[in-house]
Amino acid sequence: MRTAFISRATSETQIELSLDIDGTGVLAGQTHIGFFDHMLHALVKHAGFDVTLSCTGDLHIDDHHTVEDVGICLGRAFAEAMTDKTGIRRFGHAYVPLDEALARAVVDISGRSYLAFDAEFSRSSIVAFGTETTR
Repeated sequence: MRTAFISRATSETQIELSLDIDGTGVLAGQTHIGFFDHMLHALVKHAGFDVTLSCTGDLHIDDHHTVEDVGICLGRAFAEAMTDKTGIRRFGHAYVPLDEALARAVVDISGRSYLAFDAEFSRSSIVAFGTETTR
């Protein structure tokens, strides 16, 4: 089975995350950041994997630590769940129309981290989610 369980505790967050790559598209749990939870639900649903998440963060300060640490946990979970990459292509890409945007994702699971992010926001937040968190 391609699964993983990650636990991360810092002075800002406490996170437990389980991942089943061969799931059914279900996210159980939340970060308590509305827009981020919405995006996690969309990712999990359309990718077809399952995530169970328990997350407590210092949201009284801001959402940055929670978003960052959930991302770290997801990355570690994928790395652990895919130790055997048999049948998985190293590269992948997709274009997806989402509401008023066209999103493009290009992924390489070689293990070398890199991000190229090219987006402009017309406002500083999406509901209570600060757009600076995505940069």
